[in-house]
Amino acid sequence: MKNKSSSTLPPGSTAQHEALQAKEETFLAQERQNPESPYYQGNADPAKQRRRFLLGSVAALGAGALARPTFAQDTPGAIEREVFADPSKHQGVGVDVDDGGYGRRSQFETEVRWRYPTKTTESSWSMTPLASGMGIITPSALHYERHHAGIATIDPAKHVLYVHGMVKEPKKYHMEAIKRFPMMSRICFLECSGNGLTEWIKPTLKSVQGTHGLTSTSEWTGVPLSTILDESVLKSGAKWLLAEGGDGAVMTRSIPIEKAMADCFLAYGQNGEAIRPEQGYPLRLVVPGYEGNMCIKWLRRLEVSDMPFMTREETSKYTDLLPDGTALQFSFTMEAKSVITYPSGEMLLQKPGFYEITGLAWSGRGVIKKVEVSVDGGKNWREAKLHGPILPMCHTRFTIPWEWNGKQAILQSRCTDETGYVQPTIGKLIEERGTNGPLASVYHLNGIQSWQVASTGEVTNVHHY
Repeated sequence: MKNKSSSTLPPGSTAQHEALQAKEETFLAQERQNPESPYYQGNADPAKQRRRFLLGSVAALGAGALARPTFAQDTPGAIEREVFADPSKHQGVGVDVDDGGYGRRSQFETEVRWRYPTKTTESSWSMTPLASGMGIITPSALHYERHHAGIATIDPAKHVLYVHGMVKEPKKYHMEAIKRFPMMSRICFLECSGNGLTEWIKPTLKSVQGTHGLTSTSEWTGVPLSTILDESVLKSGAKWLLAEGGDGAVMTRSIPIEKAMADCFLAYGQNGEAIRPEQGYPLRLVVPGYEGNMCIKWLRRLEVSDMPFMTREETSKYTDLLPDGTALQFSFTMEAKSVITYPSGEMLLQKPGFYEITGLAWSGRGVIKKVEVSVDGGKNWREAKLHGPILPMCHTRFTIPWEWNGKQAILQSRCTDETGYVQPTIGKLIEERGTNGPLASVYHLNGIQSWQVASTGEVTNVHHY
């Protein structure tokens, strides 16, 4: 990106800017006469004096005199600042001068979520830039999201969660009451069951963000769902739970009581702060290892029953149609899956030599036990190194060294989870479930991903099985 030599002004700030300049010149004129001042005798270049004044003397002018900071157009979430050849010769910016006290990222970091080009933004999704990720935790600002009727805006002071149905004591909770329960935190992945749905028949999207970007890992904080349900006392025969969101789509899913009591929880925190609006602020359900659509956002109602509710999202959607015309329903668990994130699609290897292949593996059934990597399209496999922490139902980072000889290569990874399940090829999945289409499987594509490295170093998405 190009770095501007001086800051620009937002529209409508001309008068404010002129007032600031006037105060600045008055201040500098006084300081040049002060032997104790760094500006004494005009030793500093006037332009540098002005820069130093703006960065280091904000308090003297009052914060209200400052114009809004200029945000870097190429990097959302960053403020564009002048870059000096030798930063040690210049006063830096105070941490809270222009970031509002929340903090910004560097103007040189450019990764952002990518919104899949749906016809409307009201029912859409955006995808995590997995290729630029480090470790296993996804920053909250880059966590993938899916919504069916836009992002709801909810005042936490007015939000209410209702618990009713087959319970002895129906309850309602305000957020303040929910936060009074003993808290818990857990690191786990979320994955949309439609992750990779474009890739069944042929390679479609070019980067790992497009093919696999509907999965992310966060530390979630909240209250065990069992704690809330125990407060209401389940009636005999209770087997299912309806979770309902307060968004425009009124998103609802049926959840087995056994799963709800085992490890589900109500989350109000994500990665050390309140969950974000697109993640369901102020309250969402987290169902570890299950389809992301079951982690109902903007959670407002829990209804207990003796049977599933057969909602829109579990009849017309989120079912897997098989070649014989039958439907695989309630396919909750996200199967073991892995993907190489470097090198991956749309990257370019500059020259032959040493590279460290890295990627992520995860399973809704538990812990990842092994990841194997092939550089010849599955003819030979080598076991990769797993990096801790290695947690159940969580992204696991893997790496393996590779000496590229400059010839064409096909990079693949496959993982094995603690149940012994081995990640299959896409061809194997098609044999079992058919290809996606009007009357075939769409969801739960966990087949082995192939990246082709050309002799030129260009990396592309291919099918190889």
